[in-house]
Amino acid sequence: MAQTQLQAAREGKATPAMEAVASAEGVELESLMQLVAEGKVAIPANPAHASLKPCGVGQGLRVKVNANLGSSPDRCDPAEEADKLNAALEAGADAVMDLSTGGDLTQMRRQVLELSHAPVGTVPIYQAAVEVTGEGRGIIDITADDVFRVIEQQAQEGVDFMTVHCGVTQEAVRRLRAEGRVTDVVSRGGSFLTCWMLANEQENPLYEQYDRLLEICQKHDVTLSLGDGLRPGCLADATDRAQVTELITLGELTDRAWDAGVQVMIEGPGHVPLDQVQANIQLQKRLCHGAPFYVLGPLVTDVAAGHDHVACAIGGALAGWAGADFLCYVTPSEHLALPGPDEVYEGVIVTRIAAHAADIAKGNQAAIARDRAMAQARKAMDWEAMFNLCLDPKTARAMRAGSPPGEEEVCTMCGKYCAMKLVNEHLHGKA
Repeated sequence: MAQTQLQAAREGKATPAMEAVASAEGVELESLMQLVAEGKVAIPANPAHASLKPCGVGQGLRVKVNANLGSSPDRCDPAEEADKLNAALEAGADAVMDLSTGGDLTQMRRQVLELSHAPVGTVPIYQAAVEVTGEGRGIIDITADDVFRVIEQQAQEGVDFMTVHCGVTQEAVRRLRAEGRVTDVVSRGGSFLTCWMLANEQENPLYEQYDRLLEICQKHDVTLSLGDGLRPGCLADATDRAQVTELITLGELTDRAWDAGVQVMIEGPGHVPLDQVQANIQLQKRLCHGAPFYVLGPLVTDVAAGHDHVACAIGGALAGWAGADFLCYVTPSEHLALPGPDEVYEGVIVTRIAAHAADIAKGNQAAIARDRAMAQARKAMDWEAMFNLCLDPKTARAMRAGSPPGEEEVCTMCGKYCAMKLVNEHLHGKA
């Protein structure tokens, strides 16, 4: 039987994926293997994903960025989805998720798996819901077999990590109803399961049949991304009993996954006030024993519509510094519309800035060296080096291209009054 990355690391076996991650991160292979063995680093790497370039997520590694892609019932053009994927990869996304709910979902997913060298994630219950409703049944009529059939299919196709909302239990929903919320449940997968449990008066099958899920994931080395189906959808709901109840359950499920040799990441909020971000990270790390933490943002205000990618980056930088390992971007279209390629590109870049800022604050030497090199390039008026060092060379080059002739050394902000140029001439005697 094939081993997962976690099982191999526990036996002291270095896999090609581990070697690739250690080289890319500039860390010792033995140290990385120990962190994988302890569950503190995950390497989502389904052997069936032929084009994959492995990526590590977790302690001691740089903060990673995920881009959510996918069609909707209103926009389901495979060519546009390919353009969005290309935009995400060009902007430097470390992973992508296909969240399609419109068109031929299998075709969409297989296209992403074929074209993406980055790890690919999914939310299997989306496909189960689309297929069931397409047959004329309702979401409350989904069966456990419907969901697990999709999970098995996607695992066989090469999906590297899956979001599964196993922590949305009857107890968590009871606490949500008792405490009350402004926005109730904003997770799409979480809402499907909440409605199913309320209508059927039964426990969440992903929780009740968790061992069945683990068997599939171990067989295909699919990394579990234990989803936050009860994440807060506004600041007023942050860090409430429902959210924390779910997180406690996810911590317990993490132990069971590790016992089965399955890699785990934990998903987190959501909308969180700036002053609660660090506490949320610390709570997750404590309850989930250091498992990699994958946060959506968090968005630190509810009123940034049209600019939610900025609210996301503010929260993401703080979350990354506090210990989050994986930042899920949002785009300028968040809460408003399905993003196109331009919004995807902008969302990835802004979130990468947040991740890089967090890496610097955490003492990542490669990130610190990159910023120092940029400072030196600016002092030397070395524009080509500046372009190569910045996180978004394409945009920087386009902006610089608008400078008029005769301004090769300086920019049009200061021109002949450039501080760098003046001081270089007078302090260092460099004309």
